[in-house]
Amino acid sequence: MTGRFARLLGLASVLLATVACQTGPAQAAPVWEPPVQTATARHDVVTWGASADQMGQGTADRGYRLVVHTSAAGGDLRVRLSNAFGDRPLTLDSVYAGLQSQGAALKAGSNKRLTFDGARTVTVPAGATAWSDPLPGSLPAGSNLVVSLHSPDAAGPATGHWMAMQTSYATQGDHTAEESAANWTETTGSWWYLDSVSVRPSNPATGAVVALGDSITDGWASTTDLNRRWPDYLARRLQKADTEVKGVADEGISGNQVLADGAGQAALHRLDRDVLSQPGVRTVFLFEGVNDIKAHTGVTAADLIAGYQEVVRRAHAAGKCVVASTVGPFEGWSEWDPAGEAVRQEVNQYIRTSGEFDGTADFDRILRSPYDQARMLPFLDGGDHIHPNDKGMAAMADSVDLASLDCNR
Repeated sequence: MTGRFARLLGLASVLLATVACQTGPAQAAPVWEPPVQTATARHDVVTWGASADQMGQGTADRGYRLVVHTSAAGGDLRVRLSNAFGDRPLTLDSVYAGLQSQGAALKAGSNKRLTFDGARTVTVPAGATAWSDPLPGSLPAGSNLVVSLHSPDAAGPATGHWMAMQTSYATQGDHTAEESAANWTETTGSWWYLDSVSVRPSNPATGAVVALGDSITDGWASTTDLNRRWPDYLARRLQKADTEVKGVADEGISGNQVLADGAGQAALHRLDRDVLSQPGVRTVFLFEGVNDIKAHTGVTAADLIAGYQEVVRRAHAAGKCVVASTVGPFEGWSEWDPAGEAVRQEVNQYIRTSGEFDGTADFDRILRSPYDQARMLPFLDGGDHIHPNDKGMAAMADSVDLASLDCNR
């Protein structure tokens, strides 16, 4: 019996008692629709996420207007603010959420204040995170959500996500309540202090997948501001598919490794915070390893396989499934050598045949040239022989078996 079918049986008695079906094509949702009451227990599901990392020094009296693209639809929006890398408490005295009109401008009437335990101000301890209270109303799938926040006294190491592949905005002073772009004249290519957004879907069985990866998952070589990372393409497929998995969180960090800290904490060290703590997660999609291989640190296939096995063990202990993809080709990249290629081939053989994962994808097969299997197909190459372009990102997402993500443990 599949996990999806088992959950459907478990909900049958409740569904028979409700009359909540819809027919016909979905209509465009108005800004912040009134909340919809349901007869069944509902739970939060991550609709957007980005891995936290250290960002340099915080700046007092600084405001950020952060543009993020959601996946799952739902109501009762919440945002998670992160001070994971701070060395002192972080105070945010004004946080708003709205919908993007154009640039830093918001759709009229959409900008709403968020509270934290009923208060307008929140202080996040060093190393901690804080969730906002639910914001009444519903948010459509695939929205450009804008979170505006201000800190009166930020200082010390800041937390955020450096390579957003998305233009956001900054200003001095508190202009978070304004829907106009007039005072948001600076731009930033990073997300500051925000690492997750959740919603409460109308279907209580809705779940999410979290992509744990490196710069390929982070979207490098995809087109900025167009949401063409492979997890974005995957999210759009899921919205159209007959599946309960609708949420997608992109937890890629450029340069990240499975085993060693460096460009962000190693996947093994950030797994709990960036992945397993996300609400509504059903499946972890593991696509990492190329940076361990090309770093020439002596990492063997056995080392990397042991790292994958630890991810599986910890995810399974948390009740999550793990789908893993093979490591893509990278001959032509400056750090490629035959020894690293041999490790990649051994690791990929393990991923394909070990049976230790709940599902697999084969991005190597999708991306590689049929004439030189260590090299990326030029049509899909972003230009540096390791990062796929928009077409490559779409091809990767299209190759994922959606049924493998609708997993239950």
